[in-house]
Amino acid sequence: MSLDIAAFTTSHPERPPVPVPVDWAAVERWLGLRLPEDYKQLADAHGPLDFGEYVWIHVPCVQEGSFDYGRWLKDTHREARIAARRLTEDQRPAIHPDPGGLLAWGCTRGSDVLFWDTSTSDNPDEWTVVVNHSPGIPGNGLQPWHHYDLTLGDYLRHTIRAEWELPSPPGPLIGPLSSTVARSAFLPTVKAWTPPEPTPPRLTDSERHIALQTGTGLDALRLLCPPPEDPYLGDGTWAGLFDELGTTLPSEYVTFMDLYGAGCWNNWLRFHTPLRTGERRFLQHIESTAAGYRQLKGNRPQWYPLGIWPEPGGFLPFANSIDGDQLGWLTEGDSPDDWPLIVWPRHADQGPPLPDPLIETLLAWSRGKFSTPGLAPLDEDDDPVEFAGFESWDDRAYW
Repeated sequence: MSLDIAAFTTSHPERPPVPVPVDWAAVERWLGLRLPEDYKQLADAHGPLDFGEYVWIHVPCVQEGSFDYGRWLKDTHREARIAARRLTEDQRPAIHPDPGGLLAWGCTRGSDVLFWDTSTSDNPDEWTVVVNHSPGIPGNGLQPWHHYDLTLGDYLRHTIRAEWELPSPPGPLIGPLSSTVARSAFLPTVKAWTPPEPTPPRLTDSERHIALQTGTGLDALRLLCPPPEDPYLGDGTWAGLFDELGTTLPSEYVTFMDLYGAGCWNNWLRFHTPLRTGERRFLQHIESTAAGYRQLKGNRPQWYPLGIWPEPGGFLPFANSIDGDQLGWLTEGDSPDDWPLIVWPRHADQGPPLPDPLIETLLAWSRGKFSTPGLAPLDEDDDPVEFAGFESWDDRAYW
């Protein structure tokens, strides 16, 4: 099936589309599917495309540090599976790689995600478009998913319109859009994408069982998330930090940090650098968080019930999430080893202290067996071994 978008679009004068070589045979082997010919022609002629100043059409390519086609597909399909669970079971679409699952090909500036319905036909040229509209279908916010009786080329052509070309609209289409097409601005130097080679499991069956089921404490955590060879804690000492704070910290935390150092857990939870001196040191992160909490508490005390360290029993943060949640201790009890953990969630009401100490909490969370507001849970289809990871920092890190 031929698709000539030149018939209804014009090239951006400053960012004209630039093709990227694609090994379609390798891509289709990796996907386990043939792709529509109109999509392959579009990609071969134009590369990654900013279509109508609103839709990003993604093609197999890679740009270091910002885009990888395989990773984008995997993340997009995971998010789609999670979003689909808001529907009743009989309404949920299958998502690739499930047989007949939706296969993503683009997204929009409004956070809509565009798919093919691969169950439409055994012939990919007949696949029709499905859109997960965000926050919902125009005029019907209760139902975000819409199946269009349009192939890719027809869908794109109908988004660029002055008036409807059919007796009635073919659904709640995006648009009307500009007729301009351009190289995606955030992908100025993309290169050809090579499908990843299969890799052997990181853990043996026995190790996996220990890491996810029977193991406890640091031994299990080390299997699930191996520590770095050279953990970064900063250029100071624990004694120096304790002198500056006027208190020691829980011994479990010190042991844990000596093993792992500062860094980000599971792409979500950032542990501050504890022993850095000078700017961006541990105390400054505490003071900054405390100042923000006090300001919020002054405006809405009923929503912010915690005291703030160094008040007796006050909240002392030592980590935060990429979404701005804070993890710390309530400084109550006879010694720091008695301090309970607590999360100050950014987008939820304040909850009680957590039931377990730091290492067991982190282990249960990494296993997908514990969630609380502020600690993003794994999805039920996620493999905890795949998602468990620790990114170690160095002295250039802010946190």
